[in-house]
Amino acid sequence: MEIQHQTVFLAFGGFAMRTFKRILGLSLLTLGLFTMGAGMGAAQSQEVAIDGDHGKLSAVIQRPAGKTEYPLVIIMHGFMANKERPLLTKLADDLEKDGIASIRFDFNGQGQSEGRFQDMTVVNEIEDAKAVYAYARKLPGVTSIALAGHSQGGVVASMTAGELGTQKVKALVLMAPAAVLREDAIRGQIFGVHYDPLNPPEIIDVRDHKVGAAYVKTAQTLPIYETASQYQGPAYMIHGTGDVIAPYTYSLRYQRIYFNGKVHLIDGEDHTFSHDTDGAAKDAADFFKEILK
Repeated sequence: MEIQHQTVFLAFGGFAMRTFKRILGLSLLTLGLFTMGAGMGAAQSQEVAIDGDHGKLSAVIQRPAGKTEYPLVIIMHGFMANKERPLLTKLADDLEKDGIASIRFDFNGQGQSEGRFQDMTVVNEIEDAKAVYAYARKLPGVTSIALAGHSQGGVVASMTAGELGTQKVKALVLMAPAAVLREDAIRGQIFGVHYDPLNPPEIIDVRDHKVGAAYVKTAQTLPIYETASQYQGPAYMIHGTGDVIAPYTYSLRYQRIYFNGKVHLIDGEDHTFSHDTDGAAKDAADFFKEILK
C-alpha cells in the first residue's frame, strides 16, 4: 500500500529540530507508525501481530486524525488474497477520512500471516476473525465494531457476525460474498480445477496455491446462511451483475435472511470491482458512515 505522508511544519531551532528528527525516527522504528500521527493530529497507521487460529496474523490498524474515540471496521480479504488488495486499502482510507478506524488483516496461511495455506478452511478463518474482534475490543477509544468482507471474506464476515450476535456487531458489509463456495465444493470444482467431491485429494493445486482436503470437506457442509441469519443488524451487500465467480444471486439470498438488509447491484461489474474499485469502496464506506456515526 502506498502510504500518504503529511508534511508537518514546526518552528524549531536547529538543535531542537535535530533532536526532534532523532526522536521521531526512533519512534517510527519501534512503534511501526507510518504516519506522523502521534500528538500531531494526523492519521495513524500501525502494523500489529494478532494471535490467530494457526499462528500470528499480520494486521494493519488505521485510526482517524484528531479523534480519541471512534467506531472501527474489521476488513476481511478473499480466497488466495491478502489485506493489501486495492479494494480493501481504499475502503480503509475512505473510512479514515470519515472518522472511522479499521483493522485489515491476512488470514492464516495468506499474505504475511503465519500458517500454511493448505491448512486454511472457512471455519478456521472465522476463528481468525473472532480473534481479531477480541483484539479490537481491547483497543482504547473503540466505541463499536462493524465487519466487512470481500468474496470468501464476505462469507467469513457474515458467519462471524452470526456467531458473535447482533449486540456485538454494529453493521455488516458484504462485497461480492462468495457463498457459492459450498456449491462448488459439492460439485468438486474450485477456480476451474475439478476433483472428486466424494474423495477429494489431500492437496489440490490451484493457481500456485495448495488447497487442502479439509477446506473442501468443511465447505461441503458449511451452514452459511443458517449461521449468518443469527445476525440481524444493518447489513449491506454490494455485488456486480457481471460477476462470474460468485453470481450476484448469492447477495440476493443474503438479503432475504436479513430483516435490515439492502443490496446494491452494480451493472456489469465483476467479482473484484475492477471497473470502479474506488466507487465500490466508497459505497461501502458511505454505508458505514451512515450507520456508525
